[in-house]
Amino acid sequence: MNNIRIDIVSDIVCPWCVIGYKRLERVLNSHSSHIKADIHWHPFELNPAMPIQGQNLREHLAEKYDTTREASTLARKTLTQLGQEVDFEFQFFDEMRIFNTRKAHQLLLWAQDQDKQSLLMTLLFQAYFTQRQDISNPETLIGLAQSIGLDLDTAQHVLLDESWANTVLATERQWLDAGIQAVPAFILNQKHLISGAQTEAILTRAICEITKQESWPK
Repeated sequence: MNNIRIDIVSDIVCPWCVIGYKRLERVLNSHSSHIKADIHWHPFELNPAMPIQGQNLREHLAEKYDTTREASTLARKTLTQLGQEVDFEFQFFDEMRIFNTRKAHQLLLWAQDQDKQSLLMTLLFQAYFTQRQDISNPETLIGLAQSIGLDLDTAQHVLLDESWANTVLATERQWLDAGIQAVPAFILNQKHLISGAQTEAILTRAICEITKQESWPK
């Protein structure tokens, strides 16, 4: 069995992060007999200054990227189709809002120590893109944490404690200093960077080349 560490830099409200991870997940599942992945999620807030009430997604894209309504509609259609290919359901709607993700990342950092980080991230993706929930709402986050057996009192503390928020910010600065400017970003064995939601073929080739060229414990 070959072991590989995969660090994923991402944001919950990034649809391409969903596509990229689901493709990676499919690749790892298809090679599970000989490759075991140790996955670590890292924060990258696309909109760290997003107000607590969020913003209409179409308005946000128009302001930030000068995206037209037609281009937004086409992008949503494309993402929905790509989601179907990897068994993920995007439920875009006209009044969809984009939210601040700081507290969600705080919870994710804590979940790493509980060995439930990937499970929580999957639930967050589903909550936002499929179930149309406000993933900046502490009650929503607490509910997701409880649903996978995380301790209620500790989860509440993590969401309220500014030291966790500061850790998110510090971690983001580290990745920016390392040259990460966009997400998703996948770092294999802390050496090899794969940027963007690459195809399953590209991910498979990269993982196979790395596990073949490096020495692994039996």
